[in-house]
Amino acid sequence: MRILSRSVKETIKIGKSLSKFLSRGDILLLEGDLGSGKTVFVKGLAEGQGINQDKVLSPTFVLMRQYQGKNIQINHLDLYRLHEAGEFATLGSEEYFYDEALTVIEWAKKLKGFFIPADYLEIKFSLISDKERLIKIEAQGEHYKNILSCFTGNP
Repeated sequence: MRILSRSVKETIKIGKSLSKFLSRGDILLLEGDLGSGKTVFVKGLAEGQGINQDKVLSPTFVLMRQYQGKNIQINHLDLYRLHEAGEFATLGSEEYFYDEALTVIEWAKKLKGFFIPADYLEIKFSLISDKERLIKIEAQGEHYKNILSCFTGNP
């Protein structure tokens, strides 16, 4: 699925819209350059779960932030500062793939070839212009294919 977002507000709305189809234990792997909209998208996911989007901050310097929603916790990880995938394991972070929370990982490509669950939703952000972003969503596994079949991509 490909979605064109024309603003920060629209990216938030897209995240909020997708969050309606997500549940405990779901895993989202986010990719994209700095400033491409990953954390903005997470703000929308959080808002869709009843979390004030202003509480969502990039976890770049702390590796992970947790947000408690009405019915779900969001584990928001950012692997930008990791030098190698093995660092993820030494932190015990792989346990979040088996957590009852919604786990969202920015810069997840740093885990490729080391530790990626079999099923997940991969969301790639590309800069088109100062305001526009192309958001590509791909499903790995039947559960996530079902999510995408229900999600229209409209904010």
